[in-house]
Amino acid sequence: MMFTQPPASLRRVSILAIDKVFASTLMQAKDFFHLASLRYSKQLGLGLDPMFEIRLVSPDGQPVDSFSNVQLPVDGGLDDADVIILPAYWDDFDNLLQRYPQVLPWLRQQHARGAVLCAEASGVFWLAESGLLDGKEATTYWRFFTTFAERFPKIRLNQDKHLTDADNIYCAGGATSACDLYIYLIERFCGANVARAVSRDILYEVQRNYTPGRMGFGGQKLHQDLIILQIQHWLEEHFADKFRFEDVARNHGMSIRNFMRRFQGATGDKPLHYLQRLRIETAKGLLSSTRKSIKTISYEVGYDDASFFARLFRQHTELSPNQYRQQFMQEA
Repeated sequence: MMFTQPPASLRRVSILAIDKVFASTLMQAKDFFHLASLRYSKQLGLGLDPMFEIRLVSPDGQPVDSFSNVQLPVDGGLDDADVIILPAYWDDFDNLLQRYPQVLPWLRQQHARGAVLCAEASGVFWLAESGLLDGKEATTYWRFFTTFAERFPKIRLNQDKHLTDADNIYCAGGATSACDLYIYLIERFCGANVARAVSRDILYEVQRNYTPGRMGFGGQKLHQDLIILQIQHWLEEHFADKFRFEDVARNHGMSIRNFMRRFQGATGDKPLHYLQRLRIETAKGLLSSTRKSIKTISYEVGYDDASFFARLFRQHTELSPNQYRQQFMQEA
């Protein structure tokens, strides 16, 4: 069957260009999504015509001067988009707020209509100032931790994470973690094959001092059951341990039946499926970023039986662990 439409819910990616933007972070985002657009079109047998738009936008539709004094042309002003990228910049944030009053209402409006919002390093300040991160988890570049925490006390700043996600809002601490975020989003919108192809094409010898971690769980924490939220945080720290959900429930003052009902009601997932996803997402990061054996990875994410782990991995991804790894490492 031949498809002629872009991937579901992705028609346009808008990347915010402002004065003093780090051009490298802006163009990094453009290159990732442009390559994904070409790869997706090729996968569908449509040649190399871009499958969706990637636009550089500025608040007034005019060119901007980057941090390194390079004038950057843009494709237009602030518009409707399905994904919005907020690159890093080097300037006083209050000055930028005064210069660009259009940005915050734009972000709120776009989020309300379902857009995915992503920010890197100092770009996270835009999301924070908009109020969209209040009560949610976020991260930013380590140099900004103190200033960020003082300015935005309603936001749960996580200094231990390089990536966070909550309610279609994503934060990346720096350039390398932004790469992982873009690959995640490309997989979400264009599929695993396109994401792996982009990763092979563009992530040349990227060295991380962290494990990419697990994405896609932030939205499942936007509920009011504080006990279940505590258990979710506990699971993220102890997902590889041996434990029984009966004991977890009892330690939090619940019967197993009440725990199962409350957990699924709050997160939309049964506890076992949630735990399996935590383990599989961690394994995906290890498979793509390390050379550890399948047996070692199986053990590190909580499964003593590597065969069982492989079967479970295939159920969640439709690939074996080796196939998943090979598609990251093979030549295009």
